[in-house]
Order: sequence, then C-alpha cells, then structure tokens
Amino acid sequence: MIGKRQKPQPVARAVQTAASASPFPALDSYVPLQTGENRLYAALREAVPIIDAGIDKIVRLIGGFTVRCGGGNTEARLNSFLQNVKVNSMEAGVQSFLNDYLSQLLTYGNAVGEMVVSGGAVAALYNAGLEDVELKAVSPLHTEVYRREPGGSVKVKYPELVFCSALNPPPGSARGVSLLHGLPFVSGILIRIYNTVGVNWERLGNVRFAVTYKPTNDAADRAYAKERAQQIAGEWSRAMRKDSVSDFVAVGDVSIKAIGADNQILDSAVPVREMLEQIVAKLGLPPFLLGLSWSSTERMSSQQADILTSELEAYRRILNPVISRICSLWLRLNGHEPDFTVEWEDITLQDEIESANARYLNAKAEQLEAAAKM
Repeated sequence: MIGKRQKPQPVARAVQTAASASPFPALDSYVPLQTGENRLYAALREAVPIIDAGIDKIVRLIGGFTVRCGGGNTEARLNSFLQNVKVNSMEAGVQSFLNDYLSQLLTYGNAVGEMVVSGGAVAALYNAGLEDVELKAVSPLHTEVYRREPGGSVKVKYPELVFCSALNPPPGSARGVSLLHGLPFVSGILIRIYNTVGVNWERLGNVRFAVTYKPTNDAADRAYAKERAQQIAGEWSRAMRKDSVSDFVAVGDVSIKAIGADNQILDSAVPVREMLEQIVAKLGLPPFLLGLSWSSTERMSSQQADILTSELEAYRRILNPVISRICSLWLRLNGHEPDFTVEWEDITLQDEIESANARYLNAKAEQLEAAAKM
C-alpha cells in the first residue's frame, strides 16, 4: 500500500521575531541621520584633539588591499580602476573613498556612499553627507535610502548604486552606534578641566598686583589722600608698562601684594588621566599610539598591539561588502563574472627587526619539520 504523499511545507517568507505592525509605520521605520547627536559627535572631534587623532589613526591603520580575480589583464585593469577612480570632487582611488566612508561610520555610526555610472562604466565614487539622506526600514530585512529635498524625501532612483553601513546597530534597527557613544559626559569633564586650567593661568599666570596706600594720622595727609592715591596709581601704571622698565617710588605707608599669590592651583594630572583612560579604552587604541607616555612593559605593548589588530580586522569585515559591490559592478559592466577575492595587507605594528625575527623563526621551524619527515 502506497502511503499518502505529504503536502510540502511552505517556506517561511516573514520574519517571525519582528515587532507587530504599528498604527504609524512611517514613524517607526524612519531613521534620521542628521540629529543633534551627530552634531555633538562632530563637536567632540573638534573640541578633544585626542578623539580626532584616534579616529584618524584607526582609518590609516586599516591599510590597503588588492583584488584577485584569476590574474591576467582583467585583474590588472580592475586594480588600476581601484587606484585611479575619481572620488568626490578632489580625490582619487578607492582607498580615499574608504577612508572617508570609515571615518563617517566611526564618527556617526552610519555611512552612505554611491557609485556614479556614466557611459556604461563606473565613473566616480561619492561619499554622501548624512544630512542629505534618510534611511527607511521598509521591512526587518530591507532598508531603503531616500534623498532629502525641500518638498520632502524622495527615494533614490537607482538603489543598487547606493550602499550604506551601520556600526554595531541594535537588533531590529538600521541606526548604527557611533564609536564616540558614551564619551560626551567624559569629554565634558575633560573640557571643563582644560578650560579651568586656562582661566586660572590667565588670572594667576599674568600676575596682578594690589597697591594699598594707608594715610597717616596727619590732617593734611588725610585731606589729600585721594590725590596721593591717584598719583601713586599713575606712577605704578608707568612703572609696570611693557615697553619700559622703571622703578616705583612712593612716600608714606604703601604696601604691594600679588593677587592670588597665596592660592594653590589644583593638580589636574590625576583627573585628566582618568578621563583620557576612558577615551582611550573606548577608541580601542594603545596609549603610545596617541602620544601618551604611560608606563607600559614590553609584553603589555605587544598584547595591546594584538588587540588592536583584531579591532582593525573587525572594521575590515565591515568594509568588505562595500568593496565587493564596487568590484562586482565593474566586472559586470566590463563583461566578466564577479568572481574575485579581496586580499588585505598584513597588519603589523611591530618594528622591522621583530618582523624579520618572526619570519626567520617560522622558516627555521618549517625546515626542522621537513627534516623530521625525511
């Protein structure tokens, strides 16, 4: 007896873990990219130099890459395109585009770029300003890019030419989290300390004097106390002029004291270091890369370099889809299959002597292993 055939189960076509529909879906799906938070992060980079330097160093340490697609003329043409493609208005090369893209991603948590096609070829790459675009999550697995216009937002005409990335987005959201998230409070304390140090040095560093004249019990002296005080003030001003050096001579009971000489300026080294430690921990960079000469052993520096290597590799994984889309479009427009691999340069934070010793030891180990097998 032939059993009854079972009806095939339908393939799931909806995300079961997504939130239920809202009566105002447009408000739920809208992802603003130009908010006060973005302006705050831009101000942080301007106000705290170590934050700006940290992001710039991360971008530079990412390094370069080469695309492999079987060798031959196609591979050479593709790499030549990547090195010379026009970027924005005054740059060239995909590396310049990726540097701006990653800097925007780290600062704001989101980045948007576009491939400009002209005459059947990729003519340029463009880094879009976040104040010019909007993201709308039309479904849990799809996000659309809109262009802002005076009359409202308009969906981009060719979405396949636009790509966007998010840094560590929360589950179910297209809004990324800036690398600087959590630093406004710490940076505010640091800026307040720096500002106070500047004000104190302006007040106490530029010495000001209190000249006190006490008239005697003589009636004539008391009668002309105001005139004598004015004469003393004039003579003191003349003696303290910057363009000349002269003596100050006064008659009577005159005392001179430096204003603030008895006050002690608070030591800011400890609180400043505590705030800088929080910033460095958030950036994920070893202190010595930012010019901070904190005590560190050789082994600790090596471990910090290894940790930074893993951080840079994580950022490379975020950039890989962007590189893949650029290379895939170029290959298709030139009549080739999009079959290629992206090979990044090795990340090395050690000096040349240590790198050479490592290569020597690896070669020695391979030689001993080959001799043991014979």
